[in-house]
Amino acid sequence: MGREILVISNGHGEDVIAVSIVKALREIPHIKKISALPLVGEGYAYKKANIPVIGAVKTMPSGGFNQDINQLRRDINDGLLILTYNQYLTIKEWAEKGGKILAVGDILPLLLAWVGGGEFAFVATAKSEYYLRDEKGWLNSTSLLDRWLGSMFFPWERWLMNRSHCRGVFVRDSLTAQILRGFSIPVYDLGNPMMDSFSVQPSLTFPSEEETLIILLLPGSRMPEAQYNWQLILQAVENIKQAFSQRSLLFLAAITPSFNSIPFQEDLIEGGWQKKANNKQNLPLGDDEAILFTHNQTDLILSQQAYGSCLQFSHVGIAMAGTATEQFVGLGKPVISFPGKGPQFTRKFAQNQTRLLGCSFTLVDTPQEVGHTLKELMDNPKQLEKIVENGQKRLGAPGAAQRIAHCLFDRCFKVKNHLNPNSDH
Repeated sequence: MGREILVISNGHGEDVIAVSIVKALREIPHIKKISALPLVGEGYAYKKANIPVIGAVKTMPSGGFNQDINQLRRDINDGLLILTYNQYLTIKEWAEKGGKILAVGDILPLLLAWVGGGEFAFVATAKSEYYLRDEKGWLNSTSLLDRWLGSMFFPWERWLMNRSHCRGVFVRDSLTAQILRGFSIPVYDLGNPMMDSFSVQPSLTFPSEEETLIILLLPGSRMPEAQYNWQLILQAVENIKQAFSQRSLLFLAAITPSFNSIPFQEDLIEGGWQKKANNKQNLPLGDDEAILFTHNQTDLILSQQAYGSCLQFSHVGIAMAGTATEQFVGLGKPVISFPGKGPQFTRKFAQNQTRLLGCSFTLVDTPQEVGHTLKELMDNPKQLEKIVENGQKRLGAPGAAQRIAHCLFDRCFKVKNHLNPNSDH
């Protein structure tokens, strides 16, 4: 019997993860229709993958990160409540016709999937027990309240995941699955789809002193915040150039495809970088539109169409992003970061990433500390080895999207009652 699935997600990174699952679902012949409803933004990732977008979509002033009261007020003034209500109606109509819902992200898609009234599954991309503990136990930074609550997932989130219409919950790591099983949630530990688009496996190989050190620049995926982050990152770039003045460097800037790149280029030019008319790149990035800049014999490539290649070719990252930072760590590579002005990438957000990503993520106070920190890191091969192992453990092996897709079809949306998923790994 054919199945119809509506995928709902709330953010660019979540959209990308959802797309990887949809591509795997499309390989299952019995699923006759898959549509998407991006709750944040207009669904660029879905449209690029030729996945039909239904319902009301709109880019809000906050870029979707409206936890700050001022940002939330701006979004409400721009129609957030009406937008959310119309999205709810779309989900409810889909469920009333017997369609299934796949919610990807955090509590917003989870809540809308539940109030829609139909069968749903949830891919929990936003939370991990690593924020509170590791395999040895609670982190020192974990509060007494969090320990009393018992999980990174709040009681109301666990309540939603325990509803009878919730057919399965897919979490990002084994530690999180282990904890949620203690709350009788129908959890599946099948890996993290965010690593599926990468073919290069983690490696212990880092460049020698004679080789070019390739540094990834990730300013984030929400505007206008990404623009502010970019300006801070360029300060870190100058600091790295000073610290590694005797070494060959190459910077790869992965800019979100939907952005207008002109402001990013203008910031480079204002900082003394020159655009090269003859854009000959030494790396096969696969982006014919990438722009090459140079400054004092150092090159910087600004790319909007070679995100995966930028992550794979780079040795270390300077990141002020969410999902992209995690994917880079999953490739076994180190990240250095510093707080921004927000609304997303604040000091608190960066500190949370430190807990989530462990030794792979180094947080400094200012961009002016990056060069020295990177130098210390590159001089510590044992720490680099730990970073490779840590990335594999926290982000998992490729292939999760296919495993999730087959589980959705074979188990979650095919049975009337919960099966016991706890033996499936």
